[in-house]
Amino acid sequence: MSILLFLAVLFVLVLVHEWGHFITAKKTGMRVDEFAIGFPPKLFGVKKGETEYNFNLLPIGGYVKIFGENAEEAASDQDKKDVSRAFGSRPKWAQAVVLLAGITMNILFAWFLFTITLMVGVPTAVDEADASPSAEMYVAGTLPNSPADGVLPAGSVIVAAESDGDILKTVTPSAFSTFVTEHAPQPVVVTYELDGTASTVELVPQKGLVANEAERYIVGTSLSLVETRKEGPVSAVLHGAKMTVEGIVSITVGLYTLIKDAVVGQADLTNIAGPVGIVSMVGDAAAFGIVPLLTFTAIISLNLAVVNLLPFPALDGGRLVFVIIEAVTRKQVPPQWTGYINLVGFVLLLVIMAAVTFNDVTRLMN
Repeated sequence: MSILLFLAVLFVLVLVHEWGHFITAKKTGMRVDEFAIGFPPKLFGVKKGETEYNFNLLPIGGYVKIFGENAEEAASDQDKKDVSRAFGSRPKWAQAVVLLAGITMNILFAWFLFTITLMVGVPTAVDEADASPSAEMYVAGTLPNSPADGVLPAGSVIVAAESDGDILKTVTPSAFSTFVTEHAPQPVVVTYELDGTASTVELVPQKGLVANEAERYIVGTSLSLVETRKEGPVSAVLHGAKMTVEGIVSITVGLYTLIKDAVVGQADLTNIAGPVGIVSMVGDAAAFGIVPLLTFTAIISLNLAVVNLLPFPALDGGRLVFVIIEAVTRKQVPPQWTGYINLVGFVLLLVIMAAVTFNDVTRLMN
């Protein structure tokens, strides 16, 4: 199921990205020969007008084939009537717009998803004074070596507590803490829900676990009240825009730090996820519902946008560098050089992908 969800998410993100290239190429007068989801070999397709729409076997991306992206292709074309519609024949601003369109669409799509989730309702931590009756008490974490450690799962919802015949009347963090203290050292039977299943666990309060409160009895839980809050359309659009900008900044800073550390040989690759790792994360997000899945999809979309903007050969950012060089120098970069450089860049991307995938598999096996 996780694999199918991953493929669905990938399909949507690739479709959005490539549609950006496709529609701007059409609008700026370029001839688009192919719009493909996945990489060859071809499974099936249909031709409408001058464009062939294909679904390919390898579901690891997609592409839009614009006539004349390779200058040699336009020069050798037998039908010279379309030379003016070649990618390299269009104005530099048009070439830049087409290259940036995929990145822009990924950003706009993330903004759209954030807006939708905010309108549907996002689980939000709230103060007890501001909480509504619908708020639920989540276990945010547990104190190491405490009674709750390894017994009460993080992410579970505490729905009831009982000790020595008394029942917790108000399920809030402060009320629970007071309840534990008043009944200590008697055990507290906690009822919690996780993934739709109710369970109970008996916790025996201990003292001496808090350095500055040695005599205080606790069970070692970090609790948080969470409720689903919805926003109106205007508020959701503005808040979604803020989340999008903050996401781009966070991802950019993280990527810059990773590259900087990699240059000096100090990069930590343990937290980097490739396709295998993302499959697992998509499954985990989906397990919490549609809102977390949409939010995770938005984050992946922003990651694709930031990575594609890197001035690396074979990426949109790398191709944009050639367009800028040609615009500044007013000279065309030799097609054979652009071909070689992009080929090397593509091979390096495959090597990086293989290394990250190996890291994913190794992490799963450990």
